[in-house]
Amino acid sequence: LPHCDLVFSAEEMPFAAASVAGLFMIDVLHHIPDVERFFFEVQRVLVPGGRLCVIEPANTLFSRLVYQNLHHEPFRPDAQAWTFPSSGPLSGANGALPWIVFERDSARFSELFTELRIRDVRLHTPARYLLSGGLSFRTPFPGWSFGLVSRLEQAFNPLLPWTAMFQTVQVERERES
Repeated sequence: LPHCDLVFSAEEMPFAAASVAGLFMIDVLHHIPDVERFFFEVQRVLVPGGRLCVIEPANTLFSRLVYQNLHHEPFRPDAQAWTFPSSGPLSGANGALPWIVFERDSARFSELFTELRIRDVRLHTPARYLLSGGLSFRTPFPGWSFGLVSRLEQAFNPLLPWTAMFQTVQVERERES
């Protein structure tokens, strides 16, 4: 890309220890072949009080139906490992990996990464992403309908534990005492 300044592996970041205030990723975490190595790097590079914010697939009744039957990437909530085989950049995935790390295995996360805390997991976006056509398809709906769909999603917020397609997760490196 013409405006990209730096390309690097998330498992081996080219930053000094305690030098990064924030990391932000959209739909990247579930493509990292070894997220344990990634989180050791996050713990190393974040300054005390620094944050990692990720927007990733959610694991809900509705999202499992979509991701396991209509999406091209694997979505395996039953995977025991936090790793998967990869043959190059973004060539492998497990869409359920964020749920596995931050929800199912959150106790393991806390044990491994003693300086990191999961601060917030917020479910969202049950319809807008699909109605937009996602990354691969033309939208079946006109642009003017975005506001209407957004308001409908807000009205159905209580149903997010069953309907959300995505989650936003914030992880913070503990501040020094």
